[in-house]
Amino acid sequence: LLGGLGAALTLGLRSGGMLLILIVLPLAMPALIFGAGAVAAVESGLSASGHYSLLGALLIATALGAPWATAAALRISTE
Repeated sequence: LLGGLGAALTLGLRSGGMLLILIVLPLAMPALIFGAGAVAAVESGLSASGHYSLLGALLIATALGAPWATAAALRISTE
């Protein structure tokens, strides 16, 4: 979902590859942080339910927002 959004935003640019990384990486970083926190919590014997809840909330927000934003970016790039 995030890759599609980044690709739609960089569509038609000459150096779109580097810009794609700069757009997608900050959007994916919270999921990486909370995922690593969940793994660390499970390894230390603590409950990871808070991390899982935040990861689920990020998934829902991305699933609802990314297609809309991708469609808007594609609509703008075709004009």
